[in-house]
Amino acid sequence: MTRAYALLRWPLLACLAVAGALSACSSQQMMNSLTSDRDFQRTQNLPYDGRNNLKLDVYTPTESAAKRPVVVFFYGGRWTTGSKDEYTFVGGALASIGYCSVIADVRKYPMVRFPAFVEDGARLIKWTREHIDDYGCDPKKIFVMGHSSGAHIAAMLALNEKYLQAVGGSRTWLRGMIGLAGPYDFLPLLDPSLRDMFGPADQYEQSQPIVFTDGRNPPLLLMHGEDDEIVEVRNTRSLAASVGRAGGPVETIIYPKMPHARLIASIGPVRRNQTDVLSHISDFLGKWSEVNYVNRLNQPGITTTPLPP
Repeated sequence: MTRAYALLRWPLLACLAVAGALSACSSQQMMNSLTSDRDFQRTQNLPYDGRNNLKLDVYTPTESAAKRPVVVFFYGGRWTTGSKDEYTFVGGALASIGYCSVIADVRKYPMVRFPAFVEDGARLIKWTREHIDDYGCDPKKIFVMGHSSGAHIAAMLALNEKYLQAVGGSRTWLRGMIGLAGPYDFLPLLDPSLRDMFGPADQYEQSQPIVFTDGRNPPLLLMHGEDDEIVEVRNTRSLAASVGRAGGPVETIIYPKMPHARLIASIGPVRRNQTDVLSHISDFLGKWSEVNYVNRLNQPGITTTPLPP
């Protein structure tokens, strides 16, 4: 696969990471500090891969009579940075609408290269399938969700069945996937570190979620901002169009004036009432929590919902 343009601005991301690291950290710390723990209980630092010392946190709604569906969330950070401890606000947001969540760390570049972080994601799904019942959540209603590079991991798990098959599962384990500002179709790789991360060159195509659109995916909700300065919105449009052509279920929501980081920040306590991002996530989770996987395969199509500025 070749492209006349690059769909990622990762060199810009590197500059922003250096110039704005303190402000980004402060923003996440503020959202976490403002997240009320009245909505959830958190069980921290559960091991899901002892060999690689990988751990997870489970968030469960405080008031929950029935077993709730669970969202496995993958955070962003260019596959190189980030920590589960920075995303308490995501667990709190999902608990506030009645869902359990699992937020974990995966291995990162340069310690590992692709596809190691996707393989970690598959092991995380297996752990959730086998253990989440112990925390009052439904192991048969698992969704994956990610922001930025985390959306790439979530999309790979939803679209390329080999990763879940390698841990004894299949895509039928997943009720759906939610991608926020994700890179799904980003060849050619112009940044040297990305070429190394996803290399060798004959493997580049295998790193692209768009390659694996076969019409048999679990339902996708792809959200992106037109003003994304890090991951171009064409990534979402390209993947949605490919899934739609293949007959797979996909919905897209494009926000005309939304930059990259604000999309995930919109579900936090500061901006939650200023956008409908969390409402769309809630609607999607509610819709597909009550439909079995076989029937979903008979509901193809693409729904594009541009929202006003």
